[in-house]
Amino acid sequence: MLHLRLITPSDTTDGVVRLIEKTTGTTHLVVLPNCAHNPSGDVVMCDVAREAGDELIGGLRKLGIDRSGSISVENIDLSLSLRADKAEEEAPGEGADAVLWEQLVEATHEESTLSATYVAFMVLATMIAACGVVLDNAILIVGAMAVGPDFGPVAGLCTALVRRAPRLAVRAVIALLAGFAAAMVVTVAFSWFMDSVGLFNDTLLQPGHRPNTNFIYAPDWFSFVVALLAGAAGTLSLTSAKSGALVGVAISVTTVPAAANAAVALSYSEYGQAWGSAEQLLLNLLGIVLAGTSTLLAQKFFWAKQRERTAKQQA
Repeated sequence: MLHLRLITPSDTTDGVVRLIEKTTGTTHLVVLPNCAHNPSGDVVMCDVAREAGDELIGGLRKLGIDRSGSISVENIDLSLSLRADKAEEEAPGEGADAVLWEQLVEATHEESTLSATYVAFMVLATMIAACGVVLDNAILIVGAMAVGPDFGPVAGLCTALVRRAPRLAVRAVIALLAGFAAAMVVTVAFSWFMDSVGLFNDTLLQPGHRPNTNFIYAPDWFSFVVALLAGAAGTLSLTSAKSGALVGVAISVTTVPAAANAAVALSYSEYGQAWGSAEQLLLNLLGIVLAGTSTLLAQKFFWAKQRERTAKQQA
């Protein structure tokens, strides 16, 4: 269940209440007249089943409540109410499968921001991966994938393509390009430093010494298939109410390790291996974007059909 808290101008409150009452899956409607001061107006609160939340929020935005008042949405972790149970039963579909598009846009917008923290995580993840590729250590590779924040901008790009939001798309692309560029530049310097103190050397970078990580610079169709699967899994994780954090999703792909391998290879003038790593990176990003966008389009189509069926049943 979701809890909505609205501030509505007094002349729009009746329309908001009618919208809530006619939306299947709503309950616990409360109206507090003249309680809001900034902005001034009424306070309207209700609970809504997650699967009906996107429809209700869309209707509220059509009434202009997001401009003239405010719309706040919170997840309800526990609701002990027969009315809430009935509202969830009446709402179409399953709450775990529902996509709240406004929440998705807001989340991916934040994750796609090129900030100092984002760049720091990218740099740290790439340096950890550099140690992993040189030592041929799969544990370090997995750790770097978990630290890397690059799925946020990728998810933002997928969302922007589906929602036709060019500003979000540009923001996500800038975060991806700048993040990887900064991480690779710093990792080249890091590799030179590690070489100067005797911890890295070009012998460790040779294919014969790296049976566990040589896939990072040798892209093939299998790499693309894995990227597609990971992109779909990551998008479902982002939109599903029951999924956990995205930390483990990117373990299946090699974006950060590929960037790290390219940087280390460049530091030793191993241009062939660096180019192969760059191809692996671009291939995985392409696969994730294609799968993520396709997943969001499928979810959008599914819920549109679900609402049509519900409307026909209620007619």
